[in-house]
Amino acid sequence: MDGTTTQDPTTQPEPAERPQAEAAAPSGHGPDGRAGGCTQAQLRRFIKSRPYVPMHELRRRFELNGQADDVTPIQAPDGTIWVGLPYRESGFLADLLRQGDIGVELCRDPCVRIVVGVFAMRPVSR
Repeated sequence: MDGTTTQDPTTQPEPAERPQAEAAAPSGHGPDGRAGGCTQAQLRRFIKSRPYVPMHELRRRFELNGQADDVTPIQAPDGTIWVGLPYRESGFLADLLRQGDIGVELCRDPCVRIVVGVFAMRPVSR
């Protein structure tokens, strides 16, 4: 051999720096970066328009395409509860709960304080 190395044409050279994995999209934004989410008023209006809203319905309705395991702790009158929504929208829910606008149904099996649905506490005023 003449001392030169040959490179297999089917392999590509390793880049000097590997790109970092893309960070998760900010709360309320889909994977394409477009704004999803809602305002607190929209969330309140949607919850009050139905007798009961499961958490998956809130995610679908407002395109809250976060990670499957997005869970945020919020302070309720009787302690910490966990909400399966991104941080921003969980804050909206916490405010509505503290103001008495909504109630929450907690998971009972297994016995954990995680919200599975929400409901209006006061009738809609028009």
